[in-house]
Formats: sequence, structure tokens, C-alpha cells
Amino acid sequence: MTDLAKEMIYEMYIRLLHLNEQKADTELQDFFNQATGEQLKILPRNMTSIHVIACIGRHEPINNMAIAKKMNLSKANITKITAKLSEADLIKRFQLTDNKKEVYFRLTPKGKQVFELHEAVHKRKEQQFYLFLNSFTDQEQDVILTFLRALTARITEELAERQGTQDEER
Repeated sequence: MTDLAKEMIYEMYIRLLHLNEQKADTELQDFFNQATGEQLKILPRNMTSIHVIACIGRHEPINNMAIAKKMNLSKANITKITAKLSEADLIKRFQLTDNKKEVYFRLTPKGKQVFELHEAVHKRKEQQFYLFLNSFTDQEQDVILTFLRALTARITEELAERQGTQDEER
């Protein structure tokens, strides 16, 4: 591969990152507009909180540790988010009868509304993505998958290294 081709790939990668950021902002605004249209008054204003609701909805009953692991976030972060979601009556905290030590979460009726809206949006986006993928041959899809796996592994490694460096600095 020539240096020019590598430069073009890198430039497209950077452009993709920027476009993805813009698209995420637009989709977030669309999600909030749709929620407002469906009379969802109390709605978290950030996607991480909405994804915590989705995680709880898919796996309830679930505890802090399991949410943190599934979402790759710290337990402290999940504790803060779940406290706000509980306060907003989107999730309910409870303990199992055979385990009074552990706190679990489930969705309230309001939380279920947010969860169902979020799932519907994701399903629509997933179908659109599959339609787009169908424009590539099976061989091209294999190359795309190989590339995305390698890129994801590399970014995961970089984040882990960075987290290790930050932990050492503390």
C-alpha cells in the first residue's frame, strides 16, 4: 500500500470520527424530541444514563457491579447515575429476599417507557445499518469485520494503558 493510500485512509477515519460525533448529537436530539412527543417528561439528558436504563431493562434484576461490567464503566460512576435515575423515578432499588446485602435495580413504569423508546430507536438504526452492509459483498464484509475488530482491540488497549497511567499518577 502506498503512503498516499494510507494518508487517504487516515483522513477518512478522522472524517468518520467527526461525522459520527455530529450524527450522535443529531440522533440524541431526535431521541429527546421523540420522547417529548410521547409525553416522557422526566428524561435523562445524557446518553450514558439512557444506556444504564437500557442495561437494566435488558438484564433486570441487576446490581451495580454487573451494570459496571456490562457497560465498561466504574462502579462509582454507576452509583452516581443510578442514584439520579432512582431520584427521577426511572429505576427502583431493591434487595432480594435471600440476599439483604446486595442492592438490585429494575425499571419503574416511567423507566420502561424510556427503555422501550430507546430499544425502538436502536432497532431502527440496526435495520438501516444492515441495509447499508448489504451493499457490500460477503468478502468485503469480512474485510470490514477484520478491520473493525483490529481497530476496536487497538483502541481498547490504548484506553487500558491510559487508565493504567492515570491510576499510577494518583
